[in-house]
Formats: sequence, structure tokens, C-alpha cells
Amino acid sequence: MNVYTSAPITAGALIRMLPGLSLLILLGLFSGCSADNRDDNGNAEEQPKKRAVPVLIGHVEKKTVPVELRAIGTVEPFATVDIKSQIAGILQSIHFKEGDEVRKGDLLFTIDPRPFTAMLNQAQGALARDRAELENARKELERYTQAAKKGYVSTEQADQAETKVATLAATIKADEAAVENARLQLEFCSILAPIDGRTGQIPVAEGNLIKASADTAMVTINQVSPIKVSFSVPGRHFGELKKYRSAGTLKVLIAEPAGAEVEGEFSFLDNSVDSTTGTLLLKAETANRDRSLWPGQFVDVRLILTSRPNVAVVPSQAIQIGQTGAHVFVVKEDQTVESRAIVTGMIVGDETVVESGLNPGEKVVTDGQLQVSDGAKVADRTAASADQAGLPTAPDREAPRGKL
Repeated sequence: MNVYTSAPITAGALIRMLPGLSLLILLGLFSGCSADNRDDNGNAEEQPKKRAVPVLIGHVEKKTVPVELRAIGTVEPFATVDIKSQIAGILQSIHFKEGDEVRKGDLLFTIDPRPFTAMLNQAQGALARDRAELENARKELERYTQAAKKGYVSTEQADQAETKVATLAATIKADEAAVENARLQLEFCSILAPIDGRTGQIPVAEGNLIKASADTAMVTINQVSPIKVSFSVPGRHFGELKKYRSAGTLKVLIAEPAGAEVEGEFSFLDNSVDSTTGTLLLKAETANRDRSLWPGQFVDVRLILTSRPNVAVVPSQAIQIGQTGAHVFVVKEDQTVESRAIVTGMIVGDETVVESGLNPGEKVVTDGQLQVSDGAKVADRTAASADQAGLPTAPDREAPRGKL
């Protein structure tokens, strides 16, 4: 019977075995890594392709664009009238409310007319008296003239009678003027609206004593239909304004607070450039029938000078500004992008005119530029979303049929 005994492994033997163990471990790791890159048949797998960057893509288009100047305008009433009394008296009645629309000729205020009625009656009485005296003086003149011819009275008496007639005739003219003035003062007791418009606040009340031509107006009327918009543009555009105004191509578009634009008629070009600001004051008029514009508002104004046909435009968000100037990422046919420098022109709405660097029909990246670089592959985010939305849904599984 053989008996096998195991001898203990000494420290020295263990040290001698370490290089071999390390070599085995490294070979195992390399074989594992190599196996990871192979399929079940032992063939090496292909490296995954670089993923396309999702972006939004826009197009370069050919359009006719307006040549325009933009400014901030101030809405002004077409006409403003401060209503003041031309006579002094007690305010008897107010015939409208604050903020009412009034028409030309509407009665606004009534001043107590009794003192002025009395003045008119007095002037009319004086006129009637002097007319009677004139009639009697003319009869006396006729008698004195006949008596002077026969020598019954002196020529001097006849001349005095003639002077009396002339004096009374002049007095009657003064009386007629006094009657007309009294009648006019009586008419001033009724204060009428001189224009169509909307009334403001009323700082007076019935029963107050109204002074003639007081410093404070009884009410202010603003004509808001039609209405004016004043705005300023740099004075260097004076030559263009003069040129296109003569050609009849000037057009004004005024942005309402709601966002819509209304067309206005260019109506005023100031006769000088403001030396302090270097700007030129312009005005336009618009019908404002729906009262969408109100005096004192600030509005955006576009003054269209002319138009440029067949120019290339690109969405403004596609343009990137770098150290060398403006550039865009152009999407090529293989869905890769290249950075291309461009020369930009004026901005029209959400688009920018491209003077050079792009051709109509080319595609550009409008969103996601920070994720791409020259030569990167891109995919249109909008198209991908549409494709996903259009995928047919999987058919519902049929429920198991029961046994009969």
C-alpha cells in the first residue's frame, strides 16, 4: 500500500511560480477582449457607425423683398381742440359725458343766457329809438330844405338838419353793430363741438362761474379717425426719401398693438434735419376706423421705399456670427454639412437677405448648430418626427378563442 503525502509549498516556491501565473492571467484577458469583438461564428464584428446629429433644416429661397426703414412711431390725434368759453358766465348744463364720441356741431355746454338776452334786448331797443329819430330828422331836413329855397329859414338851419340826419344814420350803424355783438354773445352761451372726435375729462361742473378764455380748457376733443403717426429716421436717408417719394413708391405700414399691420399714407416730411439727433421727422395718416390706434401709443413703423426682385433669402436663425464674420452650415446631398461664409444684407421679418455665398434651393441648418462641425452628418429633426408619427401601429393580438 502506497501512501502519498503532500509537502507544504514554501515561500520560495510560491515566488518562483508568480511569473507564470501573471502570464496566464494576461493571456486570459486578451482572449476575452478578442472574443468580445467577434460574433458567434468567430468573425470580427464591424465598428458602429457615427450617429447623425438631429437638427432643423431650412431652405434658401428666391423672393422679392421690400427695401424698408424701420422706426418707433408715436400715435397722435389728427386734430386736437381745447374747448374754452368766449364769454364769462355761470355754467348752466353739460350735454355729454367724459369719453363720449361727439360730432361737429353737437351741443357741449350751455352758459346761463339771461344776462346776454337782456343785453340783446337793450341793444335792439336803442336801435329802434335811433331809427325813429332818424325818420323824424329826415322829415325835418325835407321841410328845412324847402323853406330855405323860399327864404323862410336860413341856409345854416338847413345844414344843421342835414348834419342831424347824418349823425343819426351813423348812430344807427353803431346800434346795429351793438345788436349783432349782443346776438353773438348770446350765441356763445351755447358751446358746440368744432370737430368730430372723442372727449376727454371734464374739469368743470355745472353751477361754476366760467371765465372767458380761461387757462384751463373745459374739455379737450381729440380727432382719432383718421389719426396720425409721427416717427423719425436717420437724416442720411433724405436723398432716398426724396427720390422714392417723387417716384410714388413710398408705403407706410403701422403695426397695431394686436400685432396686425395697417397701411398708412405718407403725409409729412420735415423741412430740416434735427441737428441734435441727426434724425428727420416724418408723419403718416391712417383711417383708424376700428379705433385700434390711440393717441400716445408707441408703435412699430415700416417705411417701404421700393422692392428688390429675385434675391436670395435665408431664415435668420440659420446665420452664425464668428470671428471671421457671418456663416451658415450648408447641408449637402450626402447629409453632411459644411461651414460657408456669407455676406448678409437687410433683415425682412424672420428672414435675411444673402448678398453672396448661397444659392436658391440650398439647405441650411437653422437649429442645432452648436452640435455640428464641418463634415458632420446630420438628420432633419422635423422629418424624423414625421416619420415616427406615420409608423403603422402593430396589429392587436387576437384573443384566444373559447372552446365550444
